[in-house]
Amino acid sequence: MAYQKVTTTSYGSRLKNSLGGVGMGFLMIIAGIVLLFWNEGRTVKTTRMLKGAQKEYVELGDVAQLHSDLDGKLVHATGLATTDEVLRDNYFGVGANAIKLARKVEYFQWVEHQSSQTRDKVGGGQETVTTYTYSKEWTGSPVNSSTFEDPEYKGISNTVLLQLDDENVQAQNVRFGAYRFPEGLVGQMNKRVPLNVELDPEFAAYMEKQMHSNWDVAESESFVHPSNNVIYVGLDPNNPRVGDVRVTFEKVNPGEVSILANVIGDTFEKYTAKNGKTLLALTDGSVSADSMFESEHKSNKMMAWVLRLLGILLIYLGFKNIFDILVTLLKVLPFLSNIANMGVNLVCGVLAFVIGLVVIAIAWIVYRPVLGIILLAAAGALIFFLAKKNKEKAAAAPAEPELPAEPGNPAQ
Repeated sequence: MAYQKVTTTSYGSRLKNSLGGVGMGFLMIIAGIVLLFWNEGRTVKTTRMLKGAQKEYVELGDVAQLHSDLDGKLVHATGLATTDEVLRDNYFGVGANAIKLARKVEYFQWVEHQSSQTRDKVGGGQETVTTYTYSKEWTGSPVNSSTFEDPEYKGISNTVLLQLDDENVQAQNVRFGAYRFPEGLVGQMNKRVPLNVELDPEFAAYMEKQMHSNWDVAESESFVHPSNNVIYVGLDPNNPRVGDVRVTFEKVNPGEVSILANVIGDTFEKYTAKNGKTLLALTDGSVSADSMFESEHKSNKMMAWVLRLLGILLIYLGFKNIFDILVTLLKVLPFLSNIANMGVNLVCGVLAFVIGLVVIAIAWIVYRPVLGIILLAAAGALIFFLAKKNKEKAAAAPAEPELPAEPGNPAQ
């Protein structure tokens, strides 16, 4: 059964919180403006870097031999990334010849979920009803049940049979034909596949002994269950109990990759354009240079739009924090505050959109003058249109009727 907690906030406290949000609102507006301006510069510089790199790059050709004549040049190359290293998990000893080895640990725990509903009260106060529910789930870390709100679940047993951190191991010596991969390229190899585990019998027996010494179960019961790429620590993998642990292993195998990077001796480094932007890219499989550059352009555009939306959202939330005091003042009559809130949302949205356009336009004037002027003109036209609409509404409003003259006092 769900557990509910009711809290009330006085009108005075709400006013105080709203006043405190005004300062935060100004900071958010400034942060949004800075983010928008910086993002446009980043986007333009990255685009120019990619276009320049696309004109400069050369094909490395056969990676089986060093090409000293290409030192310092941006190259595109395709070949096998290999390593002789056998990576091992520090705890279980599971290993494989791989570029990367990853261990993910999950715990079966009681988890608290909460949802809240608020309503305004006549007089300006606020009532919040928070509902807490509990369920057993797999989580990425042990859950401290002593913080649960429901007294029936507070302090419920949420112990674990085994506690480990996730672990990622990476090969230090990765070859690319006659070349060596720097860490920046190895880090981009992320094509993971399951790693089938085989526990050392002595280690498995040691784990079983430790588990039986800590938990009162029959000697015939087994705690450690390896299967495919998972080691299940618990009595029954098909019937998980609170405290059970699930450890999953994955690896990145040696394989064919394509890269864009600067050659430096027998290894690679970032390509750095005159504007300071860099490029070091790796893609799984045999991929042409044109396709890799197209992917980089798409990523740049995607990042530009994500940051634009984030910047405009920050400005909107900033104005919302500033004007929220007006809505809070009207909370004594909730229906009035609801109307005011709709108006504030509209005004804040328009302000955020217009200011966002203006900031982006100014940034474009700095970085791309022609497009910047066009965008600034569009923002000006929007402001003019909104102002004109307001004037038309005001002009269309009916005039106040003249009052009739009082008897005995004819109009002059």
